[in-house]
Amino acid sequence: MKIIVTSIFVDNQDKALQFYSETLGFVKKHDVPTGEFRWITLVSPENEKGTELLLEPNNHPAAKEYQQKLFADGIPVTMFGVADIHADYKKLMEKGVKFTMEPTKMGDLTIAVFDDTCGNLIQIMQE
Repeated sequence: MKIIVTSIFVDNQDKALQFYSETLGFVKKHDVPTGEFRWITLVSPENEKGTELLLEPNNHPAAKEYQQKLFADGIPVTMFGVADIHADYKKLMEKGVKFTMEPTKMGDLTIAVFDDTCGNLIQIMQE
């Protein structure tokens, strides 16, 4: 058994697709109409056959409340691994990404947290 798709709730699929592809550099794998919304997944450009990230609409009241409470409490919804957190931090800052935590050493790891503009905090980590 392996993880093939993981999802995050977003408040706007078009805005999320733009942010995750243009700002973060993920590659769109699927964009399929499913009625009112779309099945939109992205993958890492280094592993296009790897785990897909689904941009899930937060239209269900429980999803919206869950997303808002995590954001308000400063809890990231997911974590992405990076090779050079300081270089990625600088690159993302230059693109206007707002960080709630700059790169911070925690034991053997360095983490940072940013706002994805779609209702989520995302953590990046370098081992």
